[in-house]
Amino acid sequence: MSTAAPPAETSPLSGDTTMGELLQSYPGAQRALFAQYHIGGCQSCGFSPGETIAQLCARNDNIPVADFIQHVLASHDADAKILISPQEFAGLRQSTPALKVLDARTREEHEAVKIDGAQLLTQALIQEIFDKWDKTQPVIIYDHQGTRSLDAASYFIGHGFGETKCLAGGIDAYSLEVDPTIPRYRVEIED
Repeated sequence: MSTAAPPAETSPLSGDTTMGELLQSYPGAQRALFAQYHIGGCQSCGFSPGETIAQLCARNDNIPVADFIQHVLASHDADAKILISPQEFAGLRQSTPALKVLDARTREEHEAVKIDGAQLLTQALIQEIFDKWDKTQPVIIYDHQGTRSLDAASYFIGHGFGETKCLAGGIDAYSLEVDPTIPRYRVEIED
């Protein structure tokens, strides 16, 4: 399987970049920062969207800003290697009739709109996958816009499913670029 290029909207990073800007341009950064520095994974190590990289580094054992940025960029490059473009995914679906497609969205989103043949990723299904599925076969994971599914794909890769890919841009990009019959939507969060 080939991989998609990294998202085009990445911004240069500096100590003045806010965490909100960082996560917008580099969606996998929170996972990478938690793994490397134990930052952003829980309430005690969290950050606010308006906090700058320099401020976050200063209050976390004075992490050198350059090291922090280099880690984000290296992690972003690694994430790009597990992305598959909507067009590549469509081609793979045609050439691989038994392709495993997993939906990492909520049950409500899955029931409202989904890619044909996709299975909702549940704990029970994960157990079945780990017990019975062939780890050498391709697995494609998608979500709404391609951010949370990176975490799920990384989890599967970490458990030996080396042919796991994440649909770049999620079901939204697939609807825009490949199958306009799939309704687009936006998620509204209640306060």
